[in-house]
Amino acid sequence: MREFYITMLPAGILLAALLSPLAGQEMNWRQSGAGGMVVAGKPEAVSAGLDILAAGGNAVDAAVAATLVLSVKHIGAFCIGGEVPFLVYDAAREELRVLSGQGAAPLDSAAMDWYYENGIPGSDIKAAAVPAVIDLCVTALQRYGTISFAEAVAPTLAILDAGAPNWYRDTASGDTIDGITGQTIHDPEAATPLSRQSWYADLAATLRKLIAAEESAVGERATKLQAVSDRFYRGDIADALEAWYIEKGGFLRKADLAAHHTLVEAPVEVTYRGHTVYKCGAWTQGPYLLQTLRLLEGFDLRGMGHLSADYIHLVAEAMKLALADRDEYYADPRFAEVPLEALLSERYTMLRRTLIDMKQASAELRPGDPWHMQALKLPGKRGKVSGGTTTLCVADRWGNVVAATPSGLGSDAGSGGRTGITHGTRLQSLNTWKDHPNRIEPGKRPRITLTPTLIFKDGRPAAAISIAGGDLQDQVALQLLLDYIEFGLLPEAALAAPRFSTGHHVGSFGQDPPNLASLRVQEGIGEAVRDDLLARGHRLSVTKGGIGGAAMLVLDPGGMIYGSGAAWGSLAK
Repeated sequence: MREFYITMLPAGILLAALLSPLAGQEMNWRQSGAGGMVVAGKPEAVSAGLDILAAGGNAVDAAVAATLVLSVKHIGAFCIGGEVPFLVYDAAREELRVLSGQGAAPLDSAAMDWYYENGIPGSDIKAAAVPAVIDLCVTALQRYGTISFAEAVAPTLAILDAGAPNWYRDTASGDTIDGITGQTIHDPEAATPLSRQSWYADLAATLRKLIAAEESAVGERATKLQAVSDRFYRGDIADALEAWYIEKGGFLRKADLAAHHTLVEAPVEVTYRGHTVYKCGAWTQGPYLLQTLRLLEGFDLRGMGHLSADYIHLVAEAMKLALADRDEYYADPRFAEVPLEALLSERYTMLRRTLIDMKQASAELRPGDPWHMQALKLPGKRGKVSGGTTTLCVADRWGNVVAATPSGLGSDAGSGGRTGITHGTRLQSLNTWKDHPNRIEPGKRPRITLTPTLIFKDGRPAAAISIAGGDLQDQVALQLLLDYIEFGLLPEAALAAPRFSTGHHVGSFGQDPPNLASLRVQEGIGEAVRDDLLARGHRLSVTKGGIGGAAMLVLDPGGMIYGSGAAWGSLAK
């Protein structure tokens, strides 16, 4: 029996559910399912993924279809010219892999000279990395999927063909955003409409070219899928994109597109309280969550109590130490030697743990020295101190699981001429600091904030987490993980619990200076706890708003799947 459910979090998101393709079907705040589940940033993506699962597709098939829909329905947070790292568990192979859906910097050395002279712009096409989404989708389908690209992209084409308004309302800020440029429209009633319909039509035409490439290719399924990627990155679509790059003054060229391939990598892992936690490598910020867990396992968090002053203080101080190492050492490991084994080692963790003062908040950046096994790096040896994202988790009835974090910090250059391909500006997560491991270099991936999480228990998937929120992503993921492992909260309760965050780190977008000793808490955290945190030296602020956008799945050993997020739905077994 097939059953659909969509659940929405508060703060106005319920309206989106009422407008979704599943409107009118049963709504249930606590519904779960054993036949598969999709949790995503938009209900249309949930619907697309569930349709694939119901038709016999697996979690990867559903995740690819949902990703492509998000690139249209969550424009401003994610675009098809952006990026999306996948953590994929294949149950039949018992294989867990990272698919690095992240493009690189241009190969041209003259472009590097320009960046080092002028800096890396925030929203200009010069900040665009190679668009990574199409090859990520192809690679995922080739290695782990069962359906064609045409089947995966069909829900997206249906949305594009139906058309859409010229602008949309950003639910986080309340601003009205132009669908093409991503710019705020201050007076929608007086504004001249920019034809988002044209952008929809252009992207639909490009996607149909990719389908045609797949259908006309001779050979097995993998060969046909490869024809999709080849036409985009090495064929006429690449030619059109190169002409647009030149017109707009960008640095990417067809050679950059042709060189792009989705890297398939082993995840990074640590054990914590009998669970194994998996993250993408140091080309993301993900390993710092693992460093934080290593620091925390020396303390009795459960004994402190959920959201007590001791608990919040400890977690915040541990995050500060791990974030300092992130800012100092993390980078694309193909270009920089990242001491990840040492950073996660027991010896280094014990040295760093001694820096946590339970009575006093730290007010300085304190990277360690894993090379020489020192708790603190010597003064004068440090590097210079100085978005948009959506969510997606999928599990199917066979035990396959995907956690992904689609993103695309949209440029203001438009949508790729007549290709409809809006580009991200992820190169702003690189820097131009001499000798820093994350400095911009030809063909280098930026150290991104996108950081999906998979948690295993007794050798099988137990939970999946995806977070939107830039530098907040792993701060929120860590809290959800602790809610689940330490306090036994299922997704609905974990996502509803108050959160906290710190700006005590270098910003990942333009390298903004740290907000030292800062601690932001949601107002659900009690006044007595806040007073205690203030007394320990935290520069406290209280927010009524959200801290990060989350999607979370928990997979019960008995086969039941529980989920919560901006939008989610399940299938009966």
